[in-house]
Amino acid sequence: MTAELIDRKRLKEEVRELLSGAQVSPKAMTALYGLLLLFLNMVSAFAGDAGVLSTFVSILTGLLSIVLGAGFTLYCMAIRRNERAEYLTLFDGFSFVGKLIALTIVTYAFIWLWSMLFIIPGIIAAYRYRFAPYNLYENPGISVMEALDMSKRQTMGYKGQIFTLDLSYLGWTLLASLPVMAETGMMYYGLLSSAYTYMSGAAASTAADLTVYTALPAWLWTLIAGLWSTAVSLFYLPNYHCVELEYFETAKRTSGVGEGAEPSAINAWGGSGPDGLGGL
Repeated sequence: MTAELIDRKRLKEEVRELLSGAQVSPKAMTALYGLLLLFLNMVSAFAGDAGVLSTFVSILTGLLSIVLGAGFTLYCMAIRRNERAEYLTLFDGFSFVGKLIALTIVTYAFIWLWSMLFIIPGIIAAYRYRFAPYNLYENPGISVMEALDMSKRQTMGYKGQIFTLDLSYLGWTLLASLPVMAETGMMYYGLLSSAYTYMSGAAASTAADLTVYTALPAWLWTLIAGLWSTAVSLFYLPNYHCVELEYFETAKRTSGVGEGAEPSAINAWGGSGPDGLGGL
């Protein structure tokens, strides 16, 4: 079947209306999700960035973040099906945590291998496997490779549209990442200032003045970044996930690959035709 041209703007509006009628508040669920991620990041920050313990804590918190992300997506899946999902849905990913972690590792490995050729093949690979987690969430009984193969077939003709969808939320993403970008900029500013001081022979007090803005401890930056990201996410994250899930449903229906392809709670797309990328 031929890929459909999705009416993204209309779809966003319909999803916004759908979220307004959700039985469990999307903002409350997003706040809980963001605060749990913040807690994990704070644990990792206090563990430091060196040593065996720090490495273990970083890996553990990273894996727990993946599981929470799966739970949040399952919540969004329930919303678009007009089903009730409680706050404990955030922990539903633990029921298939082994496959979830394996899928993440294999997906990153494939993307990394494609990126070894050049940056563009790596980006294409990332979009090729975009729907693999959704396939696993819908049917935890399938294997990791089955989920990846299904995504490969589902995204044929849709990669360009998914990329455009990501661009439409780029402003929100950058806004949510503002403290992280500020911290990174200050870090490089401090390094350049130190280099300038060393090369020019400036006084130590001058170096201290130039790097004063980088003096905040890592845990405080983590706290600031987490609270800010959570606050911004309240206004876009549930909408973004639900819209992308509608793309997934359209891809399942037009490709004939995936669980069910049941009618969506929203019918907000129109027209048909390839997205210009063919089977990339």
